[in-house]
Amino acid sequence: MAAVNMNTPLWEAEPVRVGVVLSAIPACIAIGEGRGVDYRSGKDEEAKSYPFDQVVTLNDIQSLHAELLQPLTELIPSGYNEALLICGASTEEINTLIDQRIIKQVLSDLFSRMLSQVKEELFISVSFLQFYPDSSAVDLLSPKRQTLKLVTHPVLGNLVGGLTEVCVFSAEEAFTLYETCRETLKDNTGSISSRCSSLFLVTVEWKLHPEEVESEVCRSKLQLFRLAGGASRTDLRGVSPLVKAVDQTQCEATTGDKILPLLLHDALTGNSRTVLIYSINPQGLLDDETPSALALAQKARSLVTKATVGRWSPKATEQKIRDDIVALRAVMMSQGEGEGHNTFRLAELTQHLQIVKDQSWKKRREESKKIKGKTQSCRTPNSNLHSGDQREGTDTLKYLQDQLKQEMEEHVREGKGNVEKVQERVARIQQLRETLREETLKSGAATDKSDLCQQSQLEYSTAQERRRQLKEDHGRLIQEEVEKMERDLAQEQLLTEGPQRELLVLTRERRVLVLQIEALRAEAQQAERDLQNQYHQHQTELHCLREESLQVFRVFRQVSEEQRRMSEGRYRGVLLEAVQDAVYLSAQNQDLQADNKQLRKALGELKDTLAARGDPTAELISQQQ
Repeated sequence: MAAVNMNTPLWEAEPVRVGVVLSAIPACIAIGEGRGVDYRSGKDEEAKSYPFDQVVTLNDIQSLHAELLQPLTELIPSGYNEALLICGASTEEINTLIDQRIIKQVLSDLFSRMLSQVKEELFISVSFLQFYPDSSAVDLLSPKRQTLKLVTHPVLGNLVGGLTEVCVFSAEEAFTLYETCRETLKDNTGSISSRCSSLFLVTVEWKLHPEEVESEVCRSKLQLFRLAGGASRTDLRGVSPLVKAVDQTQCEATTGDKILPLLLHDALTGNSRTVLIYSINPQGLLDDETPSALALAQKARSLVTKATVGRWSPKATEQKIRDDIVALRAVMMSQGEGEGHNTFRLAELTQHLQIVKDQSWKKRREESKKIKGKTQSCRTPNSNLHSGDQREGTDTLKYLQDQLKQEMEEHVREGKGNVEKVQERVARIQQLRETLREETLKSGAATDKSDLCQQSQLEYSTAQERRRQLKEDHGRLIQEEVEKMERDLAQEQLLTEGPQRELLVLTRERRVLVLQIEALRAEAQQAERDLQNQYHQHQTELHCLREESLQVFRVFRQVSEEQRRMSEGRYRGVLLEAVQDAVYLSAQNQDLQADNKQLRKALGELKDTLAARGDPTAELISQQQ
C-alpha cells in the first residue's frame, strides 16, 4: 500500500476495534460491564457475554465519535492508513444516522486535522466503488466504466487499477460526492440496492520536503466500507461479505480475484488501522441474526492489523524500476529467445512503472477536471425519471405563463395607482419573464441537445471502433496470406525453377494484391457509410438546433407581444382618462364662465340701483371695476 520509511518500525500491530449499535434492548439483551453485551437465547439458559470496545444505542450514537472515530483520524497526518467498516442492520433511520453522525463527522475530522497539521501543499482525492452481491465491482465516478483489477505494487501496495479519482478541497465537497454516489447506487441497482455494498476511498498525499525538487511523499488512505447483508445465513439481504472475509482470514484461505474480499482481507489483517461498527436490530428470543451478528463482531475483534507509515520517493522508485527493466532486458538478450518467466517479469515491471507514472499530481488533477466536466455534462437520468422531469417541466412552464398573464392583466387593470405598488408589480413581471425564459431553455433545448450530443458521440465512437476492427481483421487476413505464400514458395522451391517459379511467385503476389484491394474497397465502403450516417446525424442535430432557436424566438415574441399589448392597453387607458379629464374641465370652465356672466349682470344691476339712489358707493364700485 505504501512504502515504509527506514527510520520507522516495520509495522505496528493493533487489533481491530469494534463498536456495536443496538436499535433496541429487549429482555434477552443487556449491556454488561466492561463495554460488552450479555445475550440470553432462552429463559433458562445462562447469558453469554460478548466483549467489545463500545456499545451504544441509536439515541447516543454520537458517543462513538470520541471513543472510536476520533482516534481513527488522529494518525492520518502521520502517514497511516485507516479503515472504517460499517455493516449490520440497514433501516432508513440507521442509514440516516450513519451518514450524518458518522461518515460526515469522520470526513470533517479528516480535513480539519490535515489542514491544521500539514502546512505543505495537499493532494486529496476520493473514489467510490459499488459492489454487487456477487462481489463484482463498478466505478460510479467513471463515465467510461473501465475494467477494474486489484494490483499489488512493490512500493505502493494494493491498488485498484482503473479506479477514477476526483480531487476535492473540503469536507463538504467530499460528503456531497458521497451522497451523490449513494443515490446513484440506489438508482442503478433498484430493488437489490439493499444487497449492494460500497467503498468510499479518500486518498491524502503531501510532500515531506516541499523545498526539494524530488521530495519524499507521505501517503495515507481512509477507506469507508458500507457492507450489506447479515451475519446469519437466513437473512433476506444475503450474507455479509464480512462473514466470508473473517472466515477466510481465520483459516488462512485465498480470497480469489474479487476486489471486495481482497480489500476486506487487507483492511482486517494488512496495512491499516481498522474500526468496525456493527448495527444490530434485536427481534427477541426467536431472532437468529442477533447471536450470529454478535459472534461475527467478536471474531472480527480478535483480528490484528499491521499498520505502517506510508512514505515513498516517486523519482527514486521510478529510477529503480527502470534499472530493473534494463537489467532484465540485458539478461533476455543474452539468453536469445529467453524464458517465459522473464517475459512475465518484464510485463510486470512495465506495469509497475506505469502505475508510478500515473501517481503524478498534475496528471491526476487534469484527469479529475475531465471527470468532473464529463460527469456534469453527460449525466443523464433513466427513462422513467426523464419522462417525469419532462412532465414536471411542462407543468412549471404552464404555471409560469399563467402567472405572467395574470400579473399583466392586473397591471393593465390597475395601472393608475400607488407608485410603489406599480413598481413592485413591474419587478414581479420582469422576474417572471426571466424565469419563464430560463425554464423554457432548460426543459426544451437543454434536454434535446444533451441527448443528441451524447447519441452523436456514441455513434461516432462505435463507427470508429468498427472501422478499426475491420482494418485489423483485413490486416490479419493479408498477413496470413503472405505467410502462407512464403511457406508454399519455400516448399515448391526445389520442384520448380526458371520461368515457372517466377510465374508462380507472380500468381501468389497477385492474390495478395487482390486481397489488399478488396480490403481497401471494403474499408472505403464502410467509411462512406459511416460518413453518410454522420451526415444524417449532423442534419438531425442542425434541425434540432434550428427548432431550439425558433422556440427561443417564439418565446421572446410571445413575451414581446404580451408587453406590447400591456403597454397599448395602458396607453389607451391613460388616453381615455385624459379625454375624460379634458371634457370634465371644459364643462367646468363653461359653468364657471356662465356663473361669472351672471355675477357681472347682477353686479351691473346693483350698480344701476345704487346710482339711481345717489349712493356714493356706486362710484367706488365703478372704480374697482
